[in-house]
Amino acid sequence: MSDSDHRSVVFLTGTRAEYSKLKTLIRSVDESPDFECYVFVTGMHMLDKYGSTHREIAEEPVEHVYRYINQRENAEMDLTLAETVRGFSNYVNEVSPDLIVTPTDRIESLAAAVVGSFNNFLVAHLEGGEVSGTVDEGIRHAVTKLSHVHFVANEEAKRRVMQLGESEATVRVIGSPDIDVMLSEELLPIEIVKEQYEIPFESYGIMIYHPVTTEIDEIPDYAEAVVDAVIESGRNFVVIHPNNDAGSEYIVEAYDRFKSCETVRTFPSIPFESFLSLLEHSEFIMGNSSAGIREAGVYGVPAIDIGNRQQGRHKRPSLFDVGHDTGTICAAIRRAEEMEVDPCYHFGDGHASERFLTSLRDERFWEIPLQKHFVDRFDLESVDVIASNGG
Repeated sequence: MSDSDHRSVVFLTGTRAEYSKLKTLIRSVDESPDFECYVFVTGMHMLDKYGSTHREIAEEPVEHVYRYINQRENAEMDLTLAETVRGFSNYVNEVSPDLIVTPTDRIESLAAAVVGSFNNFLVAHLEGGEVSGTVDEGIRHAVTKLSHVHFVANEEAKRRVMQLGESEATVRVIGSPDIDVMLSEELLPIEIVKEQYEIPFESYGIMIYHPVTTEIDEIPDYAEAVVDAVIESGRNFVVIHPNNDAGSEYIVEAYDRFKSCETVRTFPSIPFESFLSLLEHSEFIMGNSSAGIREAGVYGVPAIDIGNRQQGRHKRPSLFDVGHDTGTICAAIRRAEEMEVDPCYHFGDGHASERFLTSLRDERFWEIPLQKHFVDRFDLESVDVIASNGG
């Protein structure tokens, strides 16, 4: 371990969405004289077809950035997990950090938690306690159980983390760090973003549609239905490619139909700040990205949530749940365009990085034990009695 007056913190990032949540935390740690900041970059960041977003991270002034390719073409997710464990294990055993910070619910996040817990490094999990309708939820809860400390978005998430048997002393409510960026003055004017990406539309919707791995056989048909809705609606759209989960190739293949469509502009990836400018000035966002659940609400943008990828997550009146029926999606688009929506700050108020750094500067944080114990919050004997009586 490093000297207690100059602790080292390793952040892992595997996707553009994760990095948006980590960016302000990374900056706050890197700019602090109390810490040494390291960033392990892998996953989608390293792939050309997703925009090679590792280049965006390289533009940050962080000195210690390590790039690692963890995925081969069409690799199974379990093999990608294994490769990430191998690469990250080698890295952290060389760096020997005081803290590993792993975000959300991706397989890279699980790899970081496995490596940290198995090698006796303190692991902090960002945004545990959320729910969704896919395998991501199981990964998120597994990361929670392997992590030692939990930075969550709100009290609702805190209760879920504690329901998983975690000690309240290890849970800190800081808000979602990407909202720090959303409410900052860093965003480019929309005119500059449109010019940079050659987006000619005065008004437009945003579409981000990811694969649901538990519905792999249905993804081709679902993707076609979503593309049908975009085209049949007659609206202008900015479409961003899906993540690299299994089945993403079917969605990208369906997007080939947009090449001859003058009302649609497609992009493999858009940097977070530019995306936020586009989102803030959009008429609505649709698909199944968490951006429709979380970020859209901050800007008061209506959202159309397709399918069950975000099932069980916080819902607001300006969010429409629809299935994969083209007509229903088009009807939801018409409704969304007519809405006026107030901002919603359920997931944070723009001060997450301040709260995060305050926690790290508290010596009690570094006294959190590596040996975990499950915290029971109800009387197990009473449960046994009820069960034995057939209740």
